[in-house]
Amino acid sequence: MTTPAPLPPKPPARADKVSLWRYLRLFRQDILSAQPQRLYRAWMAEFRTPFFRSYMCNQPDLVDLVLKQRPDDFPKSDRISEGLRPLLGNSVFLTNGETWKRQRRIIDPAFEGGRLRDTFPAMWAAGQAAVARLNTAADGKPVEIEAHSSHAAADVIFRTLFSIPIEHAVAAEVFDQFREHQRTQPVLNLGAFVPLPKWVPRFHRKKTRETAAVIRALITQLTQDRMVAIRAGEAPDDLATKIMTTLDPETGARFDTEEMVDQVAIFFLAGHETSASALAWALYLLALHPDWQEKVAAEAHVLASPVLPEFSVVSKLRLTRDVFREALRLYPPVPMMVRENRCPETFRKRDVPVGSQIVLSPWHLHRHERLWDDPDSFDPARFATENGKDCLRHAYMPFSAGQRVCTGAGFAMVEGTLLLAQLVRAYRFDLVDERPPVPVAHLTVRGKDGIWLRLTPRD
Repeated sequence: MTTPAPLPPKPPARADKVSLWRYLRLFRQDILSAQPQRLYRAWMAEFRTPFFRSYMCNQPDLVDLVLKQRPDDFPKSDRISEGLRPLLGNSVFLTNGETWKRQRRIIDPAFEGGRLRDTFPAMWAAGQAAVARLNTAADGKPVEIEAHSSHAAADVIFRTLFSIPIEHAVAAEVFDQFREHQRTQPVLNLGAFVPLPKWVPRFHRKKTRETAAVIRALITQLTQDRMVAIRAGEAPDDLATKIMTTLDPETGARFDTEEMVDQVAIFFLAGHETSASALAWALYLLALHPDWQEKVAAEAHVLASPVLPEFSVVSKLRLTRDVFREALRLYPPVPMMVRENRCPETFRKRDVPVGSQIVLSPWHLHRHERLWDDPDSFDPARFATENGKDCLRHAYMPFSAGQRVCTGAGFAMVEGTLLLAQLVRAYRFDLVDERPPVPVAHLTVRGKDGIWLRLTPRD
């Protein structure tokens, strides 16, 4: 009799009905376990508070309407920005309307297809450095792998943005301060639930404000130094230079220093925090399913030479890409997105008043019982099936979708696939049975007490 494959960990759902204050307490601890089980089958659900209404939409047609058909009628909710403003300022992640469109016109060219080829050497170098750093930890003892995936992802960002490794003094200080910022950043800010006038203080924790200020000062230093290098004609051809020298095709203007600091802050948050989360979960899933891990290791032999390969090698890592894609399905780094409707709407014969919060949840959509076959199982082969192909088109959005799709989505897929292959080629990853991870969501989906694995060298 065949033993069924173990299911990846999933947070317990709350009781179907709880008081508002109980919900707020649960939400502050973890937004995933604060939700009821029925959302894994519901097409839509309404939640009312004394201050606003929210509607979670899982029906693909509704998701498509909000993100693709009429995105300007459903701007990003200001409530989601309340806790992020000290660090991200007026970045592209938080803005709406014409400001957002202007920012995207300047940023998007840096991430077009041809630029991925240009950033590949920096990604490769960051992966090789990650393999080397892990060598001292590959002794079979428990290792908290999220810390290492975070280090690797931060290294990729600094190498591709500013052509400096994580060991650079400023890069290392940004990384250290960001980890401290994460510890002080609650998922729930008062302004996210209570509609407050602009002049009312948002009561961010002192340490949150302090770490955000330090990070922004360090990024300002890097940005100003790069501006000097650009004027002198000595700047490297990396993402920072590309973005800082790109003119808005409609206005002819560039980002000033403050605007560039805002964008670098979100590149670091989105490109580091989310990639670190996805990579750590992918390594855990391979430890949980050693048969798939061996398949990835075998495929990764195309990376056997220590010499930088051609960019085309990424196209040979098809199975590894599907493993990373499945990790993003089961553990989407950003589990929920919030929009706000500007016009009166009717969803599924239900009136949705102006100003309602429209919640789109990759976490629930990716595990929806009426959409995916065997949704809670780890199965990278699903993407070759008709069900998997259909769901990829209509029920898969780890990077959002439509005009606000993450500009770095292609970058992230190349980075995640490459790093995963490099690490699994070098090391075998095994479970630490006494320390199973518990998924929780704050800024991203991480392990409540980390993700612990044992590493041993393959060679």
